[in-house]
Amino acid sequence: MTTPLPPTRAAVLAAGAISAAIALLTDLTSKWWALEALADGHRVPVLGNVLSLRLVFNPGAAFSLGDNFTLVLTGIAGIISVVLIVAIWRARTTLYAVLLGLLLGGALGNLYDRLTQPPSMGRGHVVDFIDYNGWFVGNVADIWIVLAAAALVLMASRKHPDSGTPADSEDATHA
Repeated sequence: MTTPLPPTRAAVLAAGAISAAIALLTDLTSKWWALEALADGHRVPVLGNVLSLRLVFNPGAAFSLGDNFTLVLTGIAGIISVVLIVAIWRARTTLYAVLLGLLLGGALGNLYDRLTQPPSMGRGHVVDFIDYNGWFVGNVADIWIVLAAAALVLMASRKHPDSGTPADSEDATHA
């Protein structure tokens, strides 16, 4: 049995960049659609009341927290995006790069709104349109962020079967 070759640095970076682009493009495209199709304020049931579509503009973060700190949230989103770019650059596996890319694409999608949506640059409100039973309204960027973050937490919690250490620390145990 042969050991598979590790991915090349270029392949890892490409995986991160492609997943970031997919996340960003699906988010921006869906927001463009929502701005056109839901502009009149109507609600479109998808699964009864459990899941519906309705356009809202969120000045804050998740669950509309920090409504009065939009400019600060814009700065934080910019810093997080830079940190994610560095993390992708340092990634060793394509899976890790893909998940970081999805986080980056989601962060950039919401950052784009903060920079381009009314009321002003840096204070723009994020376009949200997926209503989860009235609990909160989100967007496709939020879905990418949650899925990628959950997968990263799952990966970090996995234990290597031989050593009981996290699977990503395997390189350190063989050094």
